[in-house]
Amino acid sequence: MKVAILGAGVTGIAAAWYLHQSGHEVTVIDRQASAGMETSFANGGQISVSHAEPWANPQAPAKVWKWLGREDAPLLFRLRADIHQWMWGLAFLRECTPERTRHNIRQIVALGLYSRASLQALRTQTGIEYDQLTRGILHFYTDREEFDHAQAPAALMREVGCDLAMKSADECVAIEPALAPVRHLLAGGSLTASDESGDAHKFTTALAQLCERAGVKFEYGADILGLRQEGGRISGVAVERAGGKRASIAADAYLVCMGSYSPRLLGPLGVHLPIYPAKGYSVTMPVADAARAHTVSLTDDGHKLVFSRLGDRLRIAGTAELTGYDTDINEVRCKAILKRAMELFPDAGDASQAQFWAGLRPATPSNLPYIGKTRHDNLYIDTGHGTLGWTMACGSGRAIADIISERRPEVDFAFTGMA
Repeated sequence: MKVAILGAGVTGIAAAWYLHQSGHEVTVIDRQASAGMETSFANGGQISVSHAEPWANPQAPAKVWKWLGREDAPLLFRLRADIHQWMWGLAFLRECTPERTRHNIRQIVALGLYSRASLQALRTQTGIEYDQLTRGILHFYTDREEFDHAQAPAALMREVGCDLAMKSADECVAIEPALAPVRHLLAGGSLTASDESGDAHKFTTALAQLCERAGVKFEYGADILGLRQEGGRISGVAVERAGGKRASIAADAYLVCMGSYSPRLLGPLGVHLPIYPAKGYSVTMPVADAARAHTVSLTDDGHKLVFSRLGDRLRIAGTAELTGYDTDINEVRCKAILKRAMELFPDAGDASQAQFWAGLRPATPSNLPYIGKTRHDNLYIDTGHGTLGWTMACGSGRAIADIISERRPEVDFAFTGMA
């Protein structure tokens, strides 16, 4: 069957790989000149099953209220005259109950475990390289209350298969000696030894090259204008190519992997996704002193920042700003990330060469992505992964390939194609 994939980020390219492996004829369409140039370009770099506690949890409303108006807040609602933002915010609040939080953690861990195993199998099969490290992820806490709060979610994650082990401050330093200078700040931490890290952009471009060699077709530089509908089916993708030339690309099935832009494409078809763009930031700088730089991927839970070692580069990413589709870089937020990195790891990186980046994460109120079939017979979605697109890409791609191929996915996940 001919399948058109809309979006060449990490989720779209992973889906292309698994659909081609399933015997389909695949075409990937994207407005950029190559794969992985938007949200997948400079993310935090973690394959983090352990990052399973959703933003929407019982503690979140009080924190969000406290952070309102703070330019350096980890999660900033920049209130706008935007009905979609307000509706998303109300849905977010509904997900903050203990019962919903427990349900969402179970779902996130299930898909994360499946996705990480799928990535590992793909890596063994292809030999793909992307500055990967398999040294686990260490969450550390500099606030005793935050550390105490982490115990219950950690216990639930262990129940559903995540090998998350709580650690003392001294154990954290033994795992990552670069934390030794700030030992006095640490309340404790948790280690998920089977988690990984790596450069999502390198992975995406390398996998796209493997797909192309295998016969997947790519339509880069093609703006997606809309989907054409006939009866209860999609009949084509309207695109505008370089030079303003418009065309329609036809397929038997259509898969939307357009991240934050998915609702804009699908809304006119009556498929309404509660996805809102959450602008995240990252800072990348070269290693200055290898002896002071971390080699284990880290998460600073209090500041909602992740630290990854990508070869001879340090990547620090995090925070979320709900401000619509604005992609401008707010230097206040980037400098706050850089300041925190230099406080924890002074002289580890060359701050004079720091590069700032911002991308729009497709956030759902629950942190669960939408993967499945829509009300239209041949229209499918794989989107809304929020901060976990890199973590969930291979599992989501493999699962949607099964769904399109009319097979039951192997993962126990509540697939949520919209009616």
